[in-house]
Amino acid sequence: MEWLGYWRLVGVPRPGRAERLGRLVGVRVLRIPGIRRVLVVAGSADRLRDLLVLPASLVTAGAAVIVVAYWRAPRRGWSGGIGPLEHLCRHRVALPGRGRGIATVSVRLSRPTQLREVLRAALDALAPGRSLPAPAGPSLTSQGTLPAYLPSGGAVLLGELVDSTEIRAHDVLLREPGSTGTVPATPPYAVGWHTTRHGLQTPDAAPAVLVDARRINPRGRSPDCYLPNAPRVRLDFTPAARRFRPGSGPYPLDGPGVTAPVLGTLRRTGVVVCPRVPDDEPVAVAALLVQIAMTGAVLSTPTLPERVAELIAPELRALLTGPLPETGALAVEARSIRQRRAALRGHATAFALPRLASAVFPQVGPAPSVSAILTTRRPERLPAAVRMLVAQTYPELEIVLCLHGVELPEPVRATLAGSGRPYEIVQVPGSVSFGAALGAATHRARGSLVSKFDDDDSYAAEHVWDLVLARHYSGATLVGKGSEFVHLEHRGVTLRRPSGAAEADCEVVAGGTILIARGDLEAVGGWRPVPRSVDFGLLDRVRRDGGGIYRTHPLGYVYHRRDTGHTWDPGENYFLDSAVACWPGLPGEVLGEVPGEVPGEAADAPSVRPAPDQRTGPAGKSRL
Repeated sequence: MEWLGYWRLVGVPRPGRAERLGRLVGVRVLRIPGIRRVLVVAGSADRLRDLLVLPASLVTAGAAVIVVAYWRAPRRGWSGGIGPLEHLCRHRVALPGRGRGIATVSVRLSRPTQLREVLRAALDALAPGRSLPAPAGPSLTSQGTLPAYLPSGGAVLLGELVDSTEIRAHDVLLREPGSTGTVPATPPYAVGWHTTRHGLQTPDAAPAVLVDARRINPRGRSPDCYLPNAPRVRLDFTPAARRFRPGSGPYPLDGPGVTAPVLGTLRRTGVVVCPRVPDDEPVAVAALLVQIAMTGAVLSTPTLPERVAELIAPELRALLTGPLPETGALAVEARSIRQRRAALRGHATAFALPRLASAVFPQVGPAPSVSAILTTRRPERLPAAVRMLVAQTYPELEIVLCLHGVELPEPVRATLAGSGRPYEIVQVPGSVSFGAALGAATHRARGSLVSKFDDDDSYAAEHVWDLVLARHYSGATLVGKGSEFVHLEHRGVTLRRPSGAAEADCEVVAGGTILIARGDLEAVGGWRPVPRSVDFGLLDRVRRDGGGIYRTHPLGYVYHRRDTGHTWDPGENYFLDSAVACWPGLPGEVLGEVPGEVPGEAADAPSVRPAPDQRTGPAGKSRL
């Protein structure tokens, strides 16, 4: 079979205004000879991030001016500062006053450094850039090559290896197959692996496909992508390099894969169909499929060659080759979320690399530990709430149960004891404020991340995974979901209402879905010791501290409304008047059950009734 060296998208939607501007500007690196001054012009922050995986980022610079032609502030009042940069003498960040427009970052250094390091620092001024917390983790260094999956925190070494007399110079060293060079008698690294553009080869395992999820992710995905009339495109592989419509290709298989122009297209695409997958260049082909799946565009590949299939995580492979949802926007949205979740936890460098390195560093976990904090003064709600916590699929989960002036029912104690998870029971007097009770529970938590749960809401089994993944690819200080799905208990119906853009930076998330690193929580002052609006108090503290807040997709969380027991009660009409869809009972798609789809990922989710077809738009609104 002839090698298919290019790929393209057929039938792409027309780009929007901001995307057209980004394509017009592109990304350019201009060097002034003799003085190592560099000018970088990028059409968008996405294109600036693409530059991190291009050889042009490896030049040295003593001064740099970075211009983003169209920048949009993550939130109102954003004032992100430049990130750490060695040998920095002075810098200037100029952002547009209205939160969108031209953004400029200029730096001057006392000693020339790699442009890649300058770009990494400049991106912190333009978007949130928090890394996932980890008690221990290996350093990652690439020698003489620039893998597309290398995170911005990884180092690229162009010269020879240098040993260190005090500490190992590198933990994981990536080198091209057959690379030459002087290798010290005592390697200054723990393990050396061969790498290609999109994957690495360990000595005792098959090649592994990795993706930098900070560059390729579902951020900015349009909600219209799940409607029946959403754009549907075709992925073709071709040996020819003829020009097609801008944003559609062709793109070389040995290139960086999904770049900013393709991201812009996929954010507005519903389904990508790939009728034929080539058997040649399996790592590059598998990496492209994984990257498309990671954006949230629903990818369908009815058949996969064996050499390509074995490189894709089994959970994702089953979804890609399974049937597409036949009806219902909610079913399509659920498929998109399951697909991106599988791609992220199976192939994102932050999660896949620790698994690959487990033989060398067995104590390094593939995912940060999370403490799920549940504070309650209603013991009658504890059995159901604790069962949902125990059913979470996240592997490193601790349950912290704070009893606010009540006793622990024995059946709940038995459930915790038999869960196989670590747990902590904290008792505080009923006279203590809710915020102070949360503080007492957090004080006893041992996880690197903490997540708040409410005792009267519903959570799917993958809920914690969704938050951790969003925390990784968004780089935000705090992440959560919107209270988009509302269950009115005495009516027995579930409504869907607008709750802000999903997969976007924001200012508010649902309090029962908050996830934040414990260190970040303590750095902003922790929970305020107030009786109500504790969640708003924390969100306000994060914003004032300059942190980013990110709202991921809304599925997997249902906000319940009952006749009594709410500190905030605007009345049912508040929810009914804004509803855009309604179902009897609890929709299965929202809480992890997807009729007709591939089973397995959420087998432990709470049992719910399947939903009828979604009714959307004004005609679907009802006062019930």
